[in-house]
Amino acid sequence: MTPDHVLGDLAPARRTVAKGALASAAALLLGTGLGAGTASAAPSRPLVLRLPAPTGPHAVGATVRHLVDTSRNDPWAPAIGVRELMVTVFRPAASGRGLPRLPQLTPDAADVFTVLAPLVRPALPQAGVDWAATLTHARTGAAPLPGRRPVLVYSPGGGDSRALGSSLAIDLASHGWTVVTVDHPGDASEVEFPDERPGRERIRTTVLRPDLDAATFRTMIDTRVADLRFVLDALRLDRVGLYGHSAGGTAVAQALHEDPRVAAAVNLEGYLDRMDGVLLPVAREGTDRPLLLAGTDGFRDARLDRSWSALLGHGGPVARRQLADSHHWVFTDYAALVPQLRAGGLTTAAGRAAMVGTVDPRVSVPAVRKLVRSFFARHLPVPGAGAGSASGLGAGAGSVPGSGPGHAPGFAPPARWGRSPQ
Repeated sequence: MTPDHVLGDLAPARRTVAKGALASAAALLLGTGLGAGTASAAPSRPLVLRLPAPTGPHAVGATVRHLVDTSRNDPWAPAIGVRELMVTVFRPAASGRGLPRLPQLTPDAADVFTVLAPLVRPALPQAGVDWAATLTHARTGAAPLPGRRPVLVYSPGGGDSRALGSSLAIDLASHGWTVVTVDHPGDASEVEFPDERPGRERIRTTVLRPDLDAATFRTMIDTRVADLRFVLDALRLDRVGLYGHSAGGTAVAQALHEDPRVAAAVNLEGYLDRMDGVLLPVAREGTDRPLLLAGTDGFRDARLDRSWSALLGHGGPVARRQLADSHHWVFTDYAALVPQLRAGGLTTAAGRAAMVGTVDPRVSVPAVRKLVRSFFARHLPVPGAGAGSASGLGAGAGSVPGSGPGHAPGFAPPARWGRSPQ
Protein backbone atom coordinates (compact mmCIF):
# COMPACT_ATOMS: atom_id res chain seq x y z
CA MET A 1 0.00 0.00 0.00
CA THR A 2 1.36 3.37 -0.94
CA PRO A 3 1.23 6.48 1.26
CA ASP A 4 -1.73 8.83 1.03
CA HIS A 5 -1.84 11.02 -2.06
CA VAL A 6 -3.96 14.15 -2.34
CA LEU A 7 -4.53 14.80 -6.02
CA GLY A 8 -5.01 18.50 -5.48
CA ASP A 9 -1.35 18.71 -4.41
CA LEU A 10 0.16 16.32 -6.92
CA ALA A 11 -1.89 16.60 -10.11
CA PRO A 12 -0.25 18.36 -13.06
CA ALA A 13 -1.84 21.44 -14.60
CA ARG A 14 -5.11 21.13 -16.50
CA ARG A 15 -5.15 19.68 -20.02
CA THR A 16 -2.05 17.54 -19.57
CA VAL A 17 -4.19 14.41 -19.66
CA ALA A 18 -3.24 11.44 -21.81
CA LYS A 19 -4.87 12.30 -25.12
CA GLY A 20 -4.00 8.94 -26.64
CA ALA A 21 -5.90 6.98 -24.01
CA LEU A 22 -8.85 9.35 -24.24
CA ALA A 23 -8.97 9.14 -28.01
CA SER A 24 -8.82 5.35 -28.03
CA ALA A 25 -11.56 5.07 -25.41
CA ALA A 26 -13.78 7.46 -27.35
CA ALA A 27 -13.14 5.56 -30.57
CA LEU A 28 -14.01 2.30 -28.84
CA LEU A 29 -17.36 3.65 -27.69
CA LEU A 30 -18.13 5.57 -30.87
CA GLY A 31 -17.41 2.47 -32.90
CA THR A 32 -20.48 0.84 -31.38
CA GLY A 33 -22.80 3.59 -32.52
CA LEU A 34 -23.17 5.38 -29.21
CA GLY A 35 -23.08 9.12 -28.78
CA ALA A 36 -26.75 9.99 -29.27
CA GLY A 37 -27.38 13.73 -29.18
CA THR A 38 -29.20 15.38 -26.33
CA ALA A 39 -31.18 18.59 -26.32
CA SER A 40 -30.38 22.00 -27.76
CA ALA A 41 -27.06 23.66 -28.56
CA ALA A 42 -24.79 24.47 -25.65
CA PRO A 43 -25.35 27.82 -23.92
CA SER A 44 -22.76 30.56 -24.40
CA ARG A 45 -21.70 30.21 -20.75
CA PRO A 46 -21.20 26.66 -19.48
CA LEU A 47 -23.69 25.52 -16.89
CA VAL A 48 -22.39 25.04 -13.35
CA LEU A 49 -24.18 22.20 -11.56
CA ARG A 50 -24.71 22.03 -7.80
CA LEU A 51 -24.88 19.08 -5.46
CA PRO A 52 -27.39 18.99 -2.58
CA ALA A 53 -26.03 19.85 0.85
CA PRO A 54 -25.69 17.17 3.54
CA THR A 55 -28.29 17.03 6.30
CA GLY A 56 -26.28 15.85 9.30
CA PRO A 57 -24.87 17.84 12.22
CA HIS A 58 -21.20 17.40 11.28
CA ALA A 59 -18.90 19.07 8.80
CA VAL A 60 -17.18 16.56 6.50
CA GLY A 61 -13.51 16.22 5.61
CA ALA A 62 -12.14 14.35 2.60
CA THR A 63 -8.86 12.60 1.82
CA VAL A 64 -7.93 10.91 -1.46
CA ARG A 65 -5.83 7.74 -1.22
CA HIS A 66 -3.98 5.53 -3.68
CA LEU A 67 -3.96 1.84 -2.72
CA VAL A 68 -1.85 -0.83 -4.43
CA ASP A 69 -2.54 -4.57 -4.19
CA THR A 70 0.71 -6.31 -5.08
CA SER A 71 -0.89 -9.76 -4.76
CA ARG A 72 -3.07 -9.31 -7.87
CA ASN A 73 -2.59 -8.20 -11.44
CA ASP A 74 -5.01 -5.89 -13.18
CA PRO A 75 -7.44 -7.96 -15.29
CA TRP A 76 -8.06 -5.11 -17.75
CA ALA A 77 -4.41 -4.05 -18.20
CA PRO A 78 -2.02 -6.89 -17.28
CA ALA A 79 1.02 -4.80 -18.25
CA ILE A 80 0.58 -2.83 -15.02
CA GLY A 81 1.58 -5.85 -12.94
CA VAL A 82 -0.44 -4.90 -9.85
CA ARG A 83 -4.01 -3.89 -9.06
CA GLU A 84 -4.34 -0.21 -8.12
CA LEU A 85 -7.33 1.54 -6.61
CA MET A 86 -8.21 5.15 -5.88
CA VAL A 87 -10.47 5.83 -2.92
CA THR A 88 -11.83 8.89 -1.15
CA VAL A 89 -12.30 8.78 2.62
CA PHE A 90 -15.04 11.06 3.98
CA ARG A 91 -14.98 11.61 7.75
CA PRO A 92 -17.06 13.68 10.15
CA ALA A 93 -15.01 16.76 10.98
CA ALA A 94 -15.03 19.29 13.79
CA SER A 95 -15.09 22.14 11.29
CA GLY A 96 -14.27 22.79 7.68
CA ARG A 97 -14.60 26.54 7.80
CA GLY A 98 -12.12 28.32 5.55
CA LEU A 99 -10.86 25.11 3.91
CA PRO A 100 -11.35 24.38 0.20
CA ARG A 101 -14.29 22.25 -0.92
CA LEU A 102 -13.39 19.02 -2.68
CA PRO A 103 -14.37 19.19 -6.36
CA GLN A 104 -16.53 16.39 -7.63
CA LEU A 105 -14.06 16.02 -10.52
CA THR A 106 -10.59 17.50 -10.80
CA PRO A 107 -9.98 19.65 -13.90
CA ASP A 108 -8.14 16.87 -15.75
CA ALA A 109 -10.74 14.23 -14.85
CA ALA A 110 -13.46 16.67 -15.93
CA ASP A 111 -11.78 17.11 -19.32
CA VAL A 112 -11.94 13.35 -19.86
CA PHE A 113 -15.46 13.06 -18.45
CA THR A 114 -16.70 15.79 -20.80
CA VAL A 115 -15.75 13.61 -23.76
CA LEU A 116 -16.70 10.21 -22.37
CA ALA A 117 -19.88 11.07 -20.44
CA PRO A 118 -22.23 11.35 -23.45
CA LEU A 119 -20.72 8.15 -24.87
CA VAL A 120 -21.20 6.16 -21.67
CA ARG A 121 -24.53 7.87 -20.80
CA PRO A 122 -26.11 9.12 -24.06
CA ALA A 123 -28.61 11.39 -22.27
CA LEU A 124 -25.75 13.59 -21.07
CA PRO A 125 -24.74 16.61 -23.16
CA GLN A 126 -21.68 16.72 -25.38
CA ALA A 127 -20.99 20.34 -24.38
CA GLY A 128 -22.36 23.17 -22.29
CA VAL A 129 -21.40 22.01 -18.78
CA ASP A 130 -18.36 22.96 -16.74
CA TRP A 131 -17.97 19.59 -15.03
CA ALA A 132 -14.88 20.82 -13.17
CA ALA A 133 -16.88 23.55 -11.43
CA THR A 134 -19.15 21.25 -9.39
CA LEU A 135 -18.02 21.28 -5.78
CA THR A 136 -18.89 18.74 -3.11
CA HIS A 137 -19.75 19.72 0.46
CA ALA A 138 -16.63 18.05 1.88
CA ARG A 139 -13.54 20.03 2.83
CA THR A 140 -9.99 18.98 2.11
CA GLY A 141 -7.69 19.15 5.09
CA ALA A 142 -10.47 19.18 7.70
CA ALA A 143 -9.44 17.44 10.91
CA PRO A 144 -11.63 14.40 11.66
CA LEU A 145 -13.59 14.16 14.86
CA PRO A 146 -11.85 11.95 17.43
CA GLY A 147 -12.94 8.42 18.20
CA ARG A 148 -13.75 5.23 16.32
CA ARG A 149 -16.70 5.35 13.97
CA PRO A 150 -18.48 2.71 11.89
CA VAL A 151 -17.20 2.53 8.33
CA LEU A 152 -19.23 2.24 5.14
CA VAL A 153 -17.68 1.42 1.76
CA TYR A 154 -19.25 2.42 -1.57
CA SER A 155 -18.88 0.74 -4.97
CA PRO A 156 -20.25 2.73 -7.95
CA GLY A 157 -22.03 1.39 -11.00
CA GLY A 158 -20.29 -0.05 -14.04
CA GLY A 159 -18.96 2.77 -16.21
CA ASP A 160 -19.29 5.29 -13.37
CA SER A 161 -16.58 6.70 -11.15
CA ARG A 162 -16.73 7.05 -7.39
CA ALA A 163 -17.18 10.81 -7.85
CA LEU A 164 -20.80 10.24 -8.90
CA GLY A 165 -21.62 8.89 -5.45
CA SER A 166 -20.31 11.93 -3.58
CA SER A 167 -23.61 13.39 -2.36
CA LEU A 168 -24.87 10.28 -0.56
CA ALA A 169 -21.43 9.50 0.87
CA ILE A 170 -21.02 13.01 2.27
CA ASP A 171 -24.52 12.98 3.72
CA LEU A 172 -23.76 9.72 5.53
CA ALA A 173 -20.49 11.16 6.83
CA SER A 174 -22.33 14.25 8.08
CA HIS A 175 -24.40 11.89 10.25
CA GLY A 176 -21.33 10.29 11.81
CA TRP A 177 -20.13 7.43 9.61
CA THR A 178 -16.73 7.23 7.95
CA VAL A 179 -17.40 6.54 4.27
CA VAL A 180 -14.90 5.18 1.74
CA THR A 181 -15.82 5.52 -1.93
CA VAL A 182 -13.92 3.18 -4.27
CA ASP A 183 -13.04 3.47 -7.94
CA HIS A 184 -12.67 0.27 -9.97
CA PRO A 185 -10.14 1.19 -12.70
CA GLY A 186 -10.78 -0.35 -16.08
CA ASP A 187 -14.54 -0.30 -15.90
CA ALA A 188 -14.96 3.22 -14.45
CA SER A 189 -15.31 5.95 -17.09
CA GLU A 190 -12.12 7.59 -15.83
CA VAL A 191 -9.83 7.16 -12.84
CA GLU A 192 -7.14 9.70 -12.04
CA PHE A 193 -3.93 8.54 -10.37
CA PRO A 194 -1.24 10.69 -8.76
CA ASP A 195 1.19 9.86 -11.57
CA GLU A 196 1.91 7.55 -14.47
CA ARG A 197 3.47 4.11 -14.15
CA PRO A 198 4.52 1.40 -16.61
CA GLY A 199 1.45 -0.09 -18.23
CA ARG A 200 -0.87 2.87 -17.69
CA GLU A 201 -1.18 6.62 -18.07
CA ARG A 202 -2.12 8.98 -15.27
CA ILE A 203 -5.83 8.87 -16.16
CA ARG A 204 -7.22 5.46 -17.02
CA THR A 205 -10.37 5.32 -19.10
CA THR A 206 -12.98 2.60 -19.38
CA VAL A 207 -12.46 -0.55 -21.40
CA LEU A 208 -16.16 -1.46 -21.28
CA ARG A 209 -18.24 -1.49 -24.43
CA PRO A 210 -22.01 -1.08 -24.59
CA ASP A 211 -22.32 -4.61 -26.00
CA LEU A 212 -21.17 -6.12 -22.70
CA ASP A 213 -20.88 -9.91 -22.82
CA ALA A 214 -21.21 -12.47 -20.05
CA ALA A 215 -17.47 -13.10 -19.69
CA THR A 216 -16.71 -9.39 -19.30
CA PHE A 217 -19.53 -8.98 -16.79
CA ARG A 218 -18.18 -11.87 -14.74
CA THR A 219 -14.67 -10.38 -14.76
CA MET A 220 -16.09 -7.03 -13.69
CA ILE A 221 -18.03 -8.45 -10.72
CA ASP A 222 -15.28 -10.80 -9.58
CA THR A 223 -12.73 -7.97 -9.78
CA ARG A 224 -14.98 -5.63 -7.83
CA VAL A 225 -15.53 -8.16 -5.05
CA ALA A 226 -11.77 -8.66 -4.81
CA ASP A 227 -11.27 -4.87 -4.84
CA LEU A 228 -13.68 -4.40 -1.94
CA ARG A 229 -12.06 -7.14 0.10
CA PHE A 230 -8.64 -5.61 -0.56
CA VAL A 231 -9.87 -2.22 0.69
CA LEU A 232 -10.87 -3.89 3.95
CA ASP A 233 -7.39 -5.44 4.14
CA ALA A 234 -5.53 -2.25 3.23
CA LEU A 235 -7.47 -0.07 5.66
CA ARG A 236 -7.50 -2.78 8.35
CA LEU A 237 -11.26 -2.88 8.71
CA ASP A 238 -12.92 -5.75 10.54
CA ARG A 239 -16.62 -4.82 10.67
CA VAL A 240 -18.09 -2.63 7.94
CA GLY A 241 -21.17 -1.88 5.91
CA LEU A 242 -21.09 -1.94 2.13
CA TYR A 243 -23.38 -0.20 -0.32
CA GLY A 244 -23.21 -0.05 -4.09
CA HIS A 245 -25.09 0.93 -7.20
CA SER A 246 -25.81 -1.33 -10.19
CA ALA A 247 -22.66 -3.47 -10.73
CA GLY A 248 -21.51 -2.07 -7.40
CA GLY A 249 -24.72 -3.34 -5.82
CA THR A 250 -24.08 -6.77 -7.30
CA ALA A 251 -20.55 -6.73 -5.92
CA VAL A 252 -21.44 -5.64 -2.39
CA ALA A 253 -24.12 -8.32 -2.10
CA GLN A 254 -21.64 -10.99 -3.15
CA ALA A 255 -18.93 -9.55 -0.89
CA LEU A 256 -21.40 -9.79 2.02
CA HIS A 257 -21.75 -13.47 1.20
CA GLU A 258 -18.01 -14.11 0.95
CA ASP A 259 -16.47 -11.95 3.67
CA PRO A 260 -17.52 -12.19 7.34
CA ARG A 261 -16.12 -8.70 7.98
CA VAL A 262 -19.14 -7.28 6.12
CA ALA A 263 -21.88 -6.80 8.70
CA ALA A 264 -24.59 -5.44 6.39
CA ALA A 265 -25.00 -4.28 2.79
CA VAL A 266 -27.28 -2.23 0.55
CA ASN A 267 -27.68 -3.26 -3.08
CA LEU A 268 -28.96 -0.27 -5.08
CA GLU A 269 -30.41 -2.02 -8.11
CA GLY A 270 -27.71 -4.54 -8.96
CA TYR A 271 -28.54 -7.90 -10.52
CA LEU A 272 -27.79 -11.01 -8.45
CA ASP A 273 -26.91 -13.26 -11.37
CA ARG A 274 -24.44 -13.56 -14.20
CA MET A 275 -25.48 -12.37 -17.63
CA ASP A 276 -25.86 -16.02 -18.65
CA GLY A 277 -28.62 -16.41 -16.04
CA VAL A 278 -26.59 -18.33 -13.45
CA LEU A 279 -27.43 -17.02 -9.99
CA LEU A 280 -24.64 -15.63 -7.84
CA PRO A 281 -23.90 -17.68 -4.70
CA VAL A 282 -25.55 -15.04 -2.49
CA ALA A 283 -28.83 -15.51 -4.40
CA ARG A 284 -28.53 -19.31 -4.51
CA GLU A 285 -27.67 -19.77 -0.86
CA GLY A 286 -29.13 -16.75 0.93
CA THR A 287 -27.59 -14.67 3.70
CA ASP A 288 -27.78 -14.54 7.48
CA ARG A 289 -26.66 -10.88 7.59
CA PRO A 290 -28.81 -7.86 6.75
CA LEU A 291 -29.13 -6.97 3.08
CA LEU A 292 -31.35 -4.29 1.59
CA LEU A 293 -32.43 -4.50 -2.07
CA ALA A 294 -33.53 -1.07 -3.32
CA GLY A 295 -34.82 -0.51 -6.83
CA THR A 296 -36.86 1.73 -9.10
CA ASP A 297 -40.04 1.18 -11.04
CA GLY A 298 -38.37 2.44 -14.23
CA PHE A 299 -35.48 -0.04 -14.34
CA ARG A 300 -37.20 -3.12 -12.98
CA ASP A 301 -37.22 -6.11 -15.34
CA ALA A 302 -37.69 -9.88 -15.34
CA ARG A 303 -33.99 -10.57 -14.76
CA LEU A 304 -33.89 -8.37 -11.67
CA ASP A 305 -37.10 -9.92 -10.32
CA ARG A 306 -35.81 -13.44 -10.86
CA SER A 307 -32.47 -12.95 -9.15
CA TRP A 308 -33.82 -10.86 -6.27
CA SER A 309 -36.75 -13.22 -5.70
CA ALA A 310 -34.34 -16.16 -5.50
CA LEU A 311 -32.56 -14.47 -2.61
CA LEU A 312 -35.77 -13.34 -0.91
CA GLY A 313 -37.06 -16.90 -1.13
CA HIS A 314 -34.46 -18.01 1.42
CA GLY A 315 -35.92 -15.68 4.04
CA GLY A 316 -33.52 -14.16 6.50
CA PRO A 317 -32.76 -10.48 7.10
CA VAL A 318 -33.38 -9.33 3.52
CA ALA A 319 -35.77 -6.54 2.52
CA ARG A 320 -36.80 -5.09 -0.83
CA ARG A 321 -37.94 -1.53 -1.50
CA GLN A 322 -38.92 0.32 -4.67
CA LEU A 323 -38.98 4.05 -5.44
CA ALA A 324 -41.83 5.32 -7.63
CA ASP A 325 -41.52 7.45 -10.79
CA SER A 326 -37.78 6.88 -10.88
CA HIS A 327 -35.03 5.24 -12.90
CA HIS A 328 -31.66 3.58 -12.40
CA TRP A 329 -29.34 6.56 -11.76
CA VAL A 330 -31.58 8.12 -9.11
CA PHE A 331 -29.27 6.44 -6.58
CA THR A 332 -26.32 8.58 -7.72
CA ASP A 333 -25.46 12.27 -7.98
CA TYR A 334 -27.36 12.28 -11.27
CA ALA A 335 -30.57 12.44 -9.20
CA ALA A 336 -29.81 16.10 -8.53
CA LEU A 337 -27.69 16.90 -11.61
CA VAL A 338 -29.81 15.60 -14.48
CA PRO A 339 -32.88 17.72 -13.59
CA GLN A 340 -30.56 20.75 -13.69
CA LEU A 341 -29.40 19.70 -17.15
CA ARG A 342 -33.03 19.44 -18.23
CA ALA A 343 -33.85 22.87 -16.80
CA GLY A 344 -30.87 24.28 -18.71
CA GLY A 345 -31.98 22.74 -22.00
CA LEU A 346 -29.02 20.34 -22.10
CA THR A 347 -30.99 17.11 -22.06
CA THR A 348 -34.46 16.15 -23.18
CA ALA A 349 -37.42 15.13 -21.06
CA ALA A 350 -36.92 11.60 -22.38
CA GLY A 351 -33.25 11.71 -21.44
CA ARG A 352 -34.09 12.85 -17.92
CA ALA A 353 -36.69 10.10 -17.53
CA ALA A 354 -34.29 7.45 -18.86
CA MET A 355 -31.68 8.34 -16.26
CA VAL A 356 -33.52 9.34 -13.08
CA GLY A 357 -37.24 9.17 -13.88
CA THR A 358 -39.75 11.96 -13.46
CA VAL A 359 -39.57 12.12 -9.67
CA ASP A 360 -38.71 15.54 -8.22
CA PRO A 361 -35.18 15.57 -6.75
CA ARG A 362 -36.67 17.23 -3.64
CA VAL A 363 -38.37 13.88 -3.14
CA SER A 364 -35.84 11.40 -4.52
CA VAL A 365 -32.65 12.75 -2.94
CA PRO A 366 -33.99 12.81 0.65
CA ALA A 367 -35.77 9.46 0.13
CA VAL A 368 -32.62 7.65 -1.00
CA ARG A 369 -30.54 9.25 1.72
CA LYS A 370 -33.03 8.35 4.43
CA LEU A 371 -33.42 4.77 3.25
CA VAL A 372 -29.69 4.05 3.25
CA ARG A 373 -29.05 6.01 6.44
CA SER A 374 -31.91 4.30 8.30
CA PHE A 375 -30.66 0.86 7.30
CA PHE A 376 -27.14 1.48 8.55
CA ALA A 377 -28.39 3.31 11.65
CA ARG A 378 -30.00 0.05 12.65
CA HIS A 379 -27.22 -2.34 11.66
CA LEU A 380 -24.03 -0.27 12.08
CA PRO A 381 -25.14 2.58 14.35
CA VAL A 382 -23.04 5.63 15.07
CA PRO A 383 -22.18 5.69 18.79
CA GLY A 384 -24.30 8.22 20.64
CA ALA A 385 -26.64 8.90 17.71
CA GLY A 386 -30.23 9.58 18.69
CA ALA A 387 -32.98 7.11 17.96
CA GLY A 388 -34.46 9.50 15.44
CA SER A 389 -31.59 8.86 13.06
CA ALA A 390 -32.75 5.27 12.67
CA SER A 391 -36.29 6.03 11.63
CA GLY A 392 -37.48 4.20 8.56
CA LEU A 393 -36.27 0.64 8.10
CA GLY A 394 -36.55 -0.88 11.31
CA ALA A 395 -30.53 -6.38 12.07
CA GLY A 396 -19.60 -3.31 15.26
CA ALA A 397 -17.64 -0.69 13.85
CA GLY A 398 -14.29 -0.17 12.21
CA SER A 399 -12.10 2.86 11.71
CA VAL A 400 -9.82 3.99 8.94
CA PRO A 401 -6.27 4.57 10.14
CA GLY A 402 -4.22 7.49 9.84
CA SER A 403 -27.68 23.73 0.04
CA GLY A 404 -28.09 23.43 -3.64
CA PRO A 405 -30.87 22.78 -6.18
CA GLY A 406 -32.93 19.77 -5.30
CA HIS A 407 -32.54 20.22 -1.56
CA ALA A 408 -34.33 22.95 0.35
CA PRO A 409 -33.36 23.46 4.00
CA GLY A 410 -36.07 22.15 6.26
CA PHE A 411 -37.89 20.47 3.38
CA ALA A 412 -39.15 17.04 4.34
CA PRO A 413 -41.04 15.54 1.41
CA PRO A 414 -42.81 12.25 1.93
CA ALA A 415 -40.66 9.22 1.16
CA ARG A 416 -42.10 7.42 -1.82
CA TRP A 417 -40.75 4.01 -1.04
CA GLY A 418 -43.00 1.03 -1.00
CA ARG A 419 -42.59 -2.67 -0.48
CA SER A 420 -41.92 -4.06 -3.90
CA PRO A 421 -44.52 -6.56 -5.11
CA GLN A 422 -43.05 -9.97 -5.62
